[in-house]
Amino acid sequence: MNFPEKLIRKIEFRKTEKSIRSLGQINNLVDFSSNDYLGFAKSNELHFQTNELLIRIKGDHNGATGSRLLSGNHVLYNIVEEELTSIHSSEAALIFNSGYNANLGLFSSVPQRGDIILYDEFIHASIRDGMQLSNAKSYKFDHNNIADLEEKLKTFSKKENTVDREIYVVTESVFSMDGDSPELEVMCKICEKYGAYLIVDEAHALGVFGKKGLGATQESELNEKIFARILTFGKGLGCHGAVVLGSKELKQFLVNYSRSFIYTTGLAPHTLATIKTAYELLQSQQGRDSKALLEKNILHFKKTAAELKLNFIESSSAIHCCIISGNQKTKEIAKKLLASGFDVKPILSPTVAKGKERLRFCLHSYNTFNQITEVLEKLATFAV
Repeated sequence: MNFPEKLIRKIEFRKTEKSIRSLGQINNLVDFSSNDYLGFAKSNELHFQTNELLIRIKGDHNGATGSRLLSGNHVLYNIVEEELTSIHSSEAALIFNSGYNANLGLFSSVPQRGDIILYDEFIHASIRDGMQLSNAKSYKFDHNNIADLEEKLKTFSKKENTVDREIYVVTESVFSMDGDSPELEVMCKICEKYGAYLIVDEAHALGVFGKKGLGATQESELNEKIFARILTFGKGLGCHGAVVLGSKELKQFLVNYSRSFIYTTGLAPHTLATIKTAYELLQSQQGRDSKALLEKNILHFKKTAAELKLNFIESSSAIHCCIISGNQKTKEIAKKLLASGFDVKPILSPTVAKGKERLRFCLHSYNTFNQITEVLEKLATFAV
């Protein structure tokens, strides 16, 4: 069967732009690319405790058997959601199959026709896709720019303002392509001032930010001022799935109107057991030790990068991005680092804007000071 010509042309365009994607391969290189910040994905303890839990509760099903509104709402769902509600000081919690699934379901269903969504220009693709499915109109504000956000809030709060119009403001506590963070406390105050609802994606903050690793908003005690928090388990917790935290009314609304929740098979019991066990591990001494090691590695990375005068975006998270510029040059340096034994991923346009292509370093609790120093010294040599 022939492949459509217009699709062939799109593939050829990506090849011309040096931005064609391909699936990655498993390797034994030093990991500076995965989202496994605390090493939980590789944890034997997490694996063992999860299996022990399944044996105790007789969780012997391999799958959920259906959507949660049909046959798939097994006992572990209620157990884990109740625990997440308590742990994250939330009124209610609703688990989704992934962070992408959660954002698609939330943003496609909650903002209604006539509503306004104001979103940070660097917001994740999953949120953009959800907004595109929404009947609300969406407008971007400059990245982490409080003044620009307030200007747009002023405009839309005055313009054709009716009782029915709601304004939603969307940001991330840690941006995946830059590793930086917004001023959440200030954003909360501004949203409160203009009667807007703030939504925060905490995907890259869970396990990393806060004294207990529970995210940036909880550390700042902003929970009650935020309309919805989205936390993803596939990064800092090393497992799978996501949760939307908010009011009981929000949970009820999503259960009734979120299509990515309603029309999908539920998570398997093993996945829910892993989430429960990962939270227990996060709050244990082992989890606290892993977080402390990660924090030391972040400080060492920043100090070494500054000494070598490398062009990194300011970040206090586990994500650190060195701007290189140009797809070809960025890919070439990544290949050199790969040949030197370091797995560092190039981030190319169109994922980021042209001229802002970069190398993205993800730090982990299991990286060593020597590995961090060596990879940055290699980068300093290759980036000349």
